[in-house]
Amino acid sequence: MNAKPSTTATTLPGPAPSLPRPIRVAASLILLRDGADGMEVLLLRRAEKADDQNSGASVFPGGVVDAHDRSLHLMCKGLDDAAASARLGLPDGGLDYYAAAVRECFEEAGVLFASDADDRLVELDGLPPGRLESMRHAAEQGTDALLAMCEAQGWRLAMDRLAYFSHWLTPPGMPRRFDTRFFIAQMPPAQAVKPDGRETVAHMWLKPAEAAHARSGLKLMNVTRRTLEQLAGFGSAAACIAHARALTRIVLNMPRVADGPAGRRAVNIDEAAYEEIGHLDPDGKGHAHYALEPGLVTRLSARVVRVAGAADSHHGYFVGGEGGHWALIDPPPHSLAQDAAPGQVKWLLWTGAGTQPSAASLDALRSAWPDAAVLRPAPGEVLHLGGATLHVRQHGPADQAACQFLLAEERMLFTSAAAAPAAHATGEAEWIAPASGFILRTPR
Repeated sequence: MNAKPSTTATTLPGPAPSLPRPIRVAASLILLRDGADGMEVLLLRRAEKADDQNSGASVFPGGVVDAHDRSLHLMCKGLDDAAASARLGLPDGGLDYYAAAVRECFEEAGVLFASDADDRLVELDGLPPGRLESMRHAAEQGTDALLAMCEAQGWRLAMDRLAYFSHWLTPPGMPRRFDTRFFIAQMPPAQAVKPDGRETVAHMWLKPAEAAHARSGLKLMNVTRRTLEQLAGFGSAAACIAHARALTRIVLNMPRVADGPAGRRAVNIDEAAYEEIGHLDPDGKGHAHYALEPGLVTRLSARVVRVAGAADSHHGYFVGGEGGHWALIDPPPHSLAQDAAPGQVKWLLWTGAGTQPSAASLDALRSAWPDAAVLRPAPGEVLHLGGATLHVRQHGPADQAACQFLLAEERMLFTSAAAAPAAHATGEAEWIAPASGFILRTPR
């Protein structure tokens, strides 16, 4: 039975581009404690709100960095702006993020990282309930009120208790985008979590692995789930905080949104599809794919169209340009490729012994494209396809008849190699187009 290509991924004309969505800077504080069965993390459940994509989600305390958070520098101890900025890789203003994390944690969870005159964390549980609530209510009115409260009590915000942990940026294309710095700290003694009842309506302490598991039933944002999975590798709060303090470089995590068998979802930087999605869909419109189903047709550029192979076959790449004549590199079964051809196929090419067709497959290809010539160029040859130039490169021992094709205009290297080939070392290639899997950038 001849199977038709299952899906076609193309970039269709859309509405005129809108202005880029503003990115708001934010800070979040991950609270840890050691429970009887291991380390636990605090999650707050957000209130149900209309038009909020994260309504009802379980989150860490946090929020947007306020322009007035800089005034909290006056009440910070253990860290100044220069040191905080250096830690976050910023020219200045790093302490704003620490201050916002502490402020938001107090507003949303009722937990305050502050030290008294003897450098001991304040014990809020010892305060009369009415006084604590009035202090919290006053602090929620704004940064100036929090400053006045600390000054009246003789407290200073204990920034030295926070450790910088991770940095996340919301994917392009999302309705709201946040550039968020995540900090971790151990839950202060003699304090209790009390959700504010407006932004947050419930709280829970869970082991990170349990919270991240589907059976928890929690609604989790991608960043929360990924952070919980990372936290699950630590046996104690002290070990996790020590790890964070020892980090010398914290990489920005910016997921990308893509489509696939399970619907549209965020794709993280450690997933195989990540680089290709960024190449095809830098604006986050969601038309790129995170799974290569057999027969999926993807226009990688104006000169390159890929047909994904089945589980036991390789991808095929149509390469061409002006004049409508195309070469087909590593043709997949003709039942997958025939209907996907963007133009007249004039040349059939193979990268190596592992992609060579059987006699029956070759006959089928010739029946599909009777005018196509089978080429077996030697390394060093240059093929001119009309607006597309392929340079033939040797790959592996000469007696194995393996080669690679470098599309000069796209700086894309087509190869049967399972790993990134050595031919990119000259700097000619920017992208690797493998016989299976997604295209990927060459190592820098």
